[in-house]
Amino acid sequence: MLQSPSGGAGHGAAAADSGLMSIGTVLNVLRGEFPEVTISKIRFLESEGLIEPRRTPSGYRKFSTGDVERLSHVLRMQRDHYLPLKVIREHLEAMGRGEAVPLPVVGRQRDGEVVPETSEGPTAVRIGRDELLAAAAISEQELEEWESYGLIAPLPDGAYDAEAATVASLVAELGRFGIEPRHLRVMKAAADREAGLVDQVVAPLRRHRNPQTRAHAEARTKELAGLAVKLHAALVQTALGVRLP
Repeated sequence: MLQSPSGGAGHGAAAADSGLMSIGTVLNVLRGEFPEVTISKIRFLESEGLIEPRRTPSGYRKFSTGDVERLSHVLRMQRDHYLPLKVIREHLEAMGRGEAVPLPVVGRQRDGEVVPETSEGPTAVRIGRDELLAAAAISEQELEEWESYGLIAPLPDGAYDAEAATVASLVAELGRFGIEPRHLRVMKAAADREAGLVDQVVAPLRRHRNPQTRAHAEARTKELAGLAVKLHAALVQTALGVRLP
């Protein structure tokens, strides 16, 4: 076997891997734009086939610059367009084939039409019924059934919170395992109770006269919601005796 000038037979392989990053390094890189991202989130997106980092012989993940760019793209589509993973996966596959696939339009409802969001201050992101059906790849009949069980509910003007697309996608995925919408009412009830608990904590901030304090209530709500979701996931995993990869 030929030796490298430094005398190390594995020097070439090490040099080839020098541009790769550990999952911890990737987390630090992403947190500038995505402060709420976690290692568990990255692992979940990998398990869903949205990213495919290399693995060392001992099983450690190693991410290339391209992996990080792809991961950033996925996180932006979730954050800015509220797209379910199925739609994101199809979009990435189309991009890989060199196709141009427009993302579903997400914006505010005005006179029955979707108006794209602008950066002029915070507004509630909403989608129309047709956009919801397309984003979640579900039928009108399925949506009506899920609404009858309270899993998804339209806003007073008939539009939907963009998060409804994520809920619809997850309900559909659970359906593949034989879990019917009527079985999910207990989850909806638990989520409502958790939301009520968070609301009790932030309600005094929302009623405060100081505008900055009221703005802080929104950030505190997001923080508490994130912690509640993590705790819920951990409790379910503990009860089932399983761990996510």
